[in-house]
Amino acid sequence: MPSVAEKRATFRKLHEAGCFVIPNPWNVGSARYLQHLGFKTLATTSSGFAHAQGYADGAVPREMVLAHLREIAQAADVPLNADFEGGYADRPEGVAESVRLCVETGVAGLSIEDSTDDDSNPLYDFDLALARVRAARSAIDKAGGDVIFTARTEGFIRGRPDLEETIRRLKAFADAGADCLYSPGIRTREQIVAVVQAVAPKPVNLLVSAALGFTVADVAAMGVRRISVGGTLARVASNALMRSAREIAEQGRFDSFAGVVANAELNALFREDRKKR
Repeated sequence: MPSVAEKRATFRKLHEAGCFVIPNPWNVGSARYLQHLGFKTLATTSSGFAHAQGYADGAVPREMVLAHLREIAQAADVPLNADFEGGYADRPEGVAESVRLCVETGVAGLSIEDSTDDDSNPLYDFDLALARVRAARSAIDKAGGDVIFTARTEGFIRGRPDLEETIRRLKAFADAGADCLYSPGIRTREQIVAVVQAVAPKPVNLLVSAALGFTVADVAAMGVRRISVGGTLARVASNALMRSAREIAEQGRFDSFAGVVANAELNALFREDRKKR
């Protein structure tokens, strides 16, 4: 297995040119299956992990998240990016401490959001949001600086779909040292291209969590460097479970079991995976 340093170097190299998909597993099994398919890097999903543990997204304690990051980072042969939500703190100094702990788990990258837990004021004020980004950048630099830092602004998924404000924040975050920029919720070609051009030459992550009508090639042509899927793969799995269980509970039928992957196929996959380690 590559070392932590090697994974971080690989992750940084991926951001230099081209476009890559970074899928989001929610446990060790899904992580190993995704890397089995040839994906070059992975990212955690706060919602996928939270729901698998019986929590709402955003409600998982920091220590549980750190343990999860460490487990996936150690299980995966490819670099791992951490969906580190808001850094589990409001003040910059708290964000810095959380980022330090996150880096210690062995991840190759991490993201910090500018969203609050207050529905009436869903985004941190601009100056505080910027100070939080600077604090995260400083913490990464003190740890060696090789972890890719993604700064996110959440307006489009927090009821503040203001493209001008989104770009203002992303440009400020880029100037403050973010390596990659991310605005989950932008969906149209015009929005995507505007964000890419605003922060160029720094790379942009695009969230594809629904059928937008774009292929990877389409998104690459817009100048996006990185595509993630957030908690969508986890929701695909939850959707299958919920539909099947409802059929049993409400109709007494097992038709949804037709065509599912065989136990022997999964055993063979993970047995071979273990042999390679």
